Order: sequence, then structure tokens, then C-alpha cells
Amino acid sequence: MITVQFTVRPGQGDVSGFDLGDMAVTGDLGTAGSAGHVPDQGMMIYLSVVQLLDSLGAFLRGNARVLSFTGADTSFVLVVRRTQNGLSVAGKDGVVARTTAPELASAVLRAAEALTPALPPEDPAASDWEAALAVFRPLVPSRKG
Repeated sequence: MITVQFTVRPGQGDVSGFDLGDMAVTGDLGTAGSAGHVPDQGMMIYLSVVQLLDSLGAFLRGNARVLSFTGADTSFVLVVRRTQNGLSVAGKDGVVARTTAPELASAVLRAAEALTPALPPEDPAASDWEAALAVFRPLVPSRKG
């Protein structure tokens, strides 16, 4: 089991594609998260989610053995590796989950859709957000709703 959560930090004023937020990935073996670290590992959350959708989608469709993801304007890192039995997902402190490609894709998509921002159409991140979701969604074919 793996869960992913994206959150926006409060008190930033009007919604912007550059808003700061945090990412947390929790599995049977632990949690990797950007919140609560010194130095701060918060990230430009909307840009980071777009980057994660793009890079994870390319990884899952391709043959690379390892994906190292670093969020936008942060030192927070997630590493996804192909294993004999699926995928492992790790943060800086080690593996947090052993999972399958469909389960990871579903968890990331669910978190991204839960975060979906009310970005103004003129915000540069708005079209990137919609495009990244549209390209990523086919990786979760059994998705309901």
C-alpha cells in the first residue's frame, strides 16, 4: 500500500502556480515527506506536481531502472527503482514502499486530483497542470470516476 499527499502551505494570498507546499509519500516501510525539515524542504508545489507527473509518467512508460525526482526549488528527493517484483520508492532515509506501477500511478494521480488548484487561466502553471494530468491519466486505466 502506498499513499501520496500534496499540500499547499497556508497564508500565501491568492492562488499562484508558485505557491509553496509539501509532498508526503507513505508506504508500509515508512514515510518520506518534505515538511518539518531544517533546512526547509518545502517546494513550489504545483510546479513540482507537474514535474512529478511528467517524469514519473515517462519512467513508467519507458525502460529506465531508476527515477530520481527532486521537487521545484527544494532539496526533497524521491527515488523510484524497478525491482524484480515491481517498484521501490525511497526518500533520503531509505525505502518507504514496495509497490507496483499501477498502484504508484493511482496514488500519485489521486493526490494530484485532490490538490487540483483553482489557478487563474492566465497563470503560466494552469495549462501545464491540465496537460500533465491529461497525459498521466491513461497510466491508471482501471480508475473509476
